[in-house]
Amino acid sequence: MDKTIEVDAAVIGSGQAAPGLAVALAQRGEKVAFMEAVQIGGSCINAGCTPTKTLRKSARIAHMARRAAEFGVHVGKVEVDFAAAMERMQSRVDTSRSGLESWIKGEPNITLLREWGSFVGRTADGFDLLAGAQKVRAKRVYLNTGTRAFIPPIPGIDGVPYLDNVSLLKLRVQPAHLIVIGGSYIGLEMGQIFRRLGSEVTVIETGPRITSREDPEVSACIASFLAQEGVTVLTGQAVSKVEKAGNNVVVHVGDKRVEGSHILVATGRLPNTERLNLAAVGVEMDSRGFVPTNARLETNVPGIWALGDINKRGAFTHTSYHDHEIVLANDREASKSQAAGPHSADDRIMAYAMYTDPPLGRVGMTETEARASGKKILMATFDMKNVSRAKEESETTGLVKLLVDADTERFVGATVLGINGDEIIQVISNFMAAGASWHVMKNALPIHPTVAEFFPTILGKLKPLA
Repeated sequence: MDKTIEVDAAVIGSGQAAPGLAVALAQRGEKVAFMEAVQIGGSCINAGCTPTKTLRKSARIAHMARRAAEFGVHVGKVEVDFAAAMERMQSRVDTSRSGLESWIKGEPNITLLREWGSFVGRTADGFDLLAGAQKVRAKRVYLNTGTRAFIPPIPGIDGVPYLDNVSLLKLRVQPAHLIVIGGSYIGLEMGQIFRRLGSEVTVIETGPRITSREDPEVSACIASFLAQEGVTVLTGQAVSKVEKAGNNVVVHVGDKRVEGSHILVATGRLPNTERLNLAAVGVEMDSRGFVPTNARLETNVPGIWALGDINKRGAFTHTSYHDHEIVLANDREASKSQAAGPHSADDRIMAYAMYTDPPLGRVGMTETEARASGKKILMATFDMKNVSRAKEESETTGLVKLLVDADTERFVGATVLGINGDEIIQVISNFMAAGASWHVMKNALPIHPTVAEFFPTILGKLKPLA
């Protein structure tokens, strides 16, 4: 067994919090052990944002080419080279991962260990760990191990070659008919992408509607535009079993028998914490393996932090990256150069996007949550079909919904489903972060022609929730 490496900090996992944190610590002179057994960059670079948004662009190009005649452009028959689209995606992933790995290796104070990291026990001033067979002794430990696909115990699922979000991206032969089990963000994004690339697609959601966390009219709008593109959506019935049928697979849902060439299981995520041996140092987990933290992202054990998906404070790349900024801002040494001072994860206003086309941008409360809050809420909605920019670009699907607190005049939530919704929602999230009154936006000078220019108009329609 190799000689023990002694460091100031150990970082286990290389999700979006880890590289920036490790480099920041190293650049201030600390010795850092960086442990990653699979691929540098975690889910985002290897199986999440980078590949799926790259592939989404190929799918959008195909979709717009099919619509070309609407704009007076004639392109003839549209043919998709599925393998080429997938290779373009892979090239982008490889380049991004290589650049990140080079950045980490370029820091002399970082020791990169390509092994699974785990705890052995405590020391007088820190922790003993293993990275494979390599012993590591660290004063502090930061966990950023992310999540993986949850595969529900559907009868027969282990007997068929199902796909998850990782294996789906390894395909180079196009599915004839992709069956997606799960009607939330990953399932809908990939379902629409593969439909636009030329596959038949069926989405099965056992709940009463897709995107169940969103307001009902948002779910209905998404279901409508997916149906218009030929995606079959089945809701409200349980999957009773899955089985093979020759070279195909069959999903039994309610009284229906859905046969396809491939199955994608997109039914949620599980934390990658089982290899960490957290019991050896007393780190607490919940019943599913997530690691609770305080507002500074500290676990119940001093000297150990949990960042990213495993702390259950946001399963997004941007929340993971923000976690490392919170940790640094609350660190006494690092915060000397942080003009804004300490940050709190409890104060973070959640914002996210779903990258269907059109995309869904969301921040703060939904209408349903606002009604349950007990606050005096004002709400205004506006259809995208009435937005000039959307009409000019023939992108009129969707809606805008704004929610404000009548007493404080601050925004409490917003939904932008439509053209550039993922970008536009950040106008509201920034207002919320600043604590600005909605009257400031109402009286501001907007730019024409944009979607966001309609915010003052929409705010003029605010009314109390009935």
